[in-house]
Amino acid sequence: MDILRAAAIAALFGIGVYQLLRRNVIRVVIGLNIISNAVNLFLLSTGAYDGVAEAYASAIGQRSDALPQALILTAIVISMGGFAFTLSMLYVISSRYRTADNDEVKGLTH
Repeated sequence: MDILRAAAIAALFGIGVYQLLRRNVIRVVIGLNIISNAVNLFLLSTGAYDGVAEAYASAIGQRSDALPQALILTAIVISMGGFAFTLSMLYVISSRYRTADNDEVKGLTH
């Protein structure tokens, strides 16, 4: 199960990096969102005990570690704010230049 979880995290991160390297700004925003989800899944998997978070949380006398849960909650809030900011910047760029392609947008390199 740990190998499957690691493969899922690696696949999400790889897909996100691939989308970041595209020329379309919309795909870059989607890639950032996928990478933030991969990081959240990684933080969730580090907080599991022996790979089974449910049994660890429901065992008598043991409590789940609150630090990964707090980190994930903070990461979700920050990624939502970053996603809203990038969507607003994408809206401004696409309405001003009438395109979502990085190569066709003039003035971003200066």
